[in-house]
Amino acid sequence: MYLVFDIGGTNMRIAVSSDGKTLTATKTILTPKDFNQGIQHLKQAADELSQGQKIQAIAGGVAVVFDGQRQTLIKSAHLPNWVGKPLLVELKRMFDCPIFLQNEAALEGLGEAVLGSGKDKKLVVLITVGTGVGGVKIVNGRFDDNLLGFEPGHQIIVPDGEECTCGGKGHLEAYVGGSYLEKRYGQKAKNIKDPQIWDRIAKYLAIGLYNSSVHWSPEVIILGGSVVKSIPLESVRNYLQEFSTIFPQMPELKLVTLGDEAGLIGALEYLKQQM
Repeated sequence: MYLVFDIGGTNMRIAVSSDGKTLTATKTILTPKDFNQGIQHLKQAADELSQGQKIQAIAGGVAVVFDGQRQTLIKSAHLPNWVGKPLLVELKRMFDCPIFLQNEAALEGLGEAVLGSGKDKKLVVLITVGTGVGGVKIVNGRFDDNLLGFEPGHQIIVPDGEECTCGGKGHLEAYVGGSYLEKRYGQKAKNIKDPQIWDRIAKYLAIGLYNSSVHWSPEVIILGGSVVKSIPLESVRNYLQEFSTIFPQMPELKLVTLGDEAGLIGALEYLKQQM
């Protein structure tokens, strides 16, 4: 039995796989803000889903920046009480098996690149816009080389602009992320109906996608996350093309196709690559 998980700023998704290829059973709970409570909930869900069977290996993603060895959580805009905690050590103590950790948006991107909207593409970028903004670059079905991961949500799009939870200013996440939109407009993103607001958000997102395009030059950019469901995609495409002055065309824009299970499917793929 294999265990995979996807811990975001709002929800924690846990699943088991009996064959290492498909998800056998899944469970979703709210992500505890406290680290110790979070790993206890993870253990309880794993015991429930595996029905007492031995966990042979684990792969999972968390909405944080890891250290270079993927052992300790060193920065998170949405899970500050998890920062500095030795997640890998605690999981090994609980499960006593091989464990492989990654950023949660990275695993979502891997799932989409291998089995979703990026299937059969060599160069894939995923940008997920939910509570915050994450992303990853996938090359030939594997993570592109990096030291501490990818954080496109923390690119600066407005110098000295809106304050981001991470401590910076003018970051993309502070203009399109769900927690920031709720703070600014007093309601959850899905309840915002003003088309002018959404056009402005689409423009900010297009600025971020343009930057990712000229930095990474992907074939396709895949958009996911709860907030993307409300953003007018055609407006994003139009702004992106308007901004493009160096390349003859921008990458193809697609939406995720694996839904909420993308990170879990990506974790299974990552586990297969590591084993």
